[in-house]
Amino acid sequence: MSKQTLKKTLETFFIDPDYKSPLAELGLTSIDAVFSFDAGTNLAKNNLAPYRTRLRFEIKPAASVYPITAFLKRYDGPPLMTQLKNWLSHRHRRSCAFFDFEAAAELSRAGINTPKTIACGEQWEILFEKRSFIITEKIPNAESLERRLPDCFTGPPTVESLRLRRAFIAQLAAFVRDFHRTRYRHRDLYLSHIFYGDNARFYLIDLARAFRPKLFAERFRRKDISQLYYSAPAGRFSNTDRLRFYFAYTGRCSLTGKDKIFIRKITSKARRMARHDTKHGKSAPFAGRHI
Repeated sequence: MSKQTLKKTLETFFIDPDYKSPLAELGLTSIDAVFSFDAGTNLAKNNLAPYRTRLRFEIKPAASVYPITAFLKRYDGPPLMTQLKNWLSHRHRRSCAFFDFEAAAELSRAGINTPKTIACGEQWEILFEKRSFIITEKIPNAESLERRLPDCFTGPPTVESLRLRRAFIAQLAAFVRDFHRTRYRHRDLYLSHIFYGDNARFYLIDLARAFRPKLFAERFRRKDISQLYYSAPAGRFSNTDRLRFYFAYTGRCSLTGKDKIFIRKITSKARRMARHDTKHGKSAPFAGRHI
């Protein structure tokens, strides 16, 4: 699990002590400096909101022989309605970046692996957020499940590959179940946001929207499972694989009436997502499969 321990250096600037000097070498000692920093690789993408920017850069911690990769997420002038919605869903007022940090820290304490936060900061204009940022460490030797699945999901099936596949699906289901048991809901629980490391551990990333709903918790749980189901590629996950995931997630070995209703809602949601993406020229990863 990542350790989320930051120390205040300025009024609204927090940093992991192990990274204070390395960040200072890059000039990252204030919020102004962070928002003018452009030495990294811009990770812009089409669906990224205009007030958000993402950079990848390298940094060498004092305790490390080799440099590590870090990610900088910046929120510059988030719309007022976006802020109000965030405050309402989280039930308190914080900046966009600090919602990400708080969720990562709480989930880490609960046993859910998350990226390590190196630094974060925020700046306010009277009541509303002016800008905020968070810097996280790249998860060592890990890739998102969207980019890479274990070798047991490729090639002709064998007795051994099927055994490994079943074990992996059971582990993934347990990870998602443990996450939901924290009462958190991710709201973007696609395979792109679940990482799997060489240490055979799962990690959850992009937690700015993760929250603990007081109302409609079951609705948001269904949304998470629908997103996971939707993003699992048909060429890798069979109908049987998906059913095995559900059994492992629920801890049951047969379907109840409530399970069947839940599954119908999941597949219905996935089909709606597919129609939306097809309308906008995108393909649906699950390719119309049903449990």
